[in-house]
Amino acid sequence: MNDHQPDYGEDLEQKVEEKLELPPMFKVLLHNDDYTTMEFVVEILQQVFRKSAAEATRIMLLVHKKGTGVCGVFSEDVAETKVEIVRHLAKKSGFPLMCTMEEA
Repeated sequence: MNDHQPDYGEDLEQKVEEKLELPPMFKVLLHNDDYTTMEFVVEILQQVFRKSAAEATRIMLLVHKKGTGVCGVFSEDVAETKVEIVRHLAKKSGFPLMCTMEEA
């Protein structure tokens, strides 16, 4: 190896590590209201978030008792899409179900 040639390996490794940061993740939340049926919330959790019947029921009861419940944690694009799908399905079904996202 030539002694006059600089070693770029360390600098390159450091730059690659800096660029490999994970994207921020976002929690998707459902919010309780007095009009959306529990059955509809369970259906949303199963269809949109792929929860089992038992897990969907558990989250729905948490939303009902605590006011909000986490449906899942996703990358920003996926979270935004799921929020929009829930809003669309709720509106289509005549429910005011509120779905939001926040940084995890």
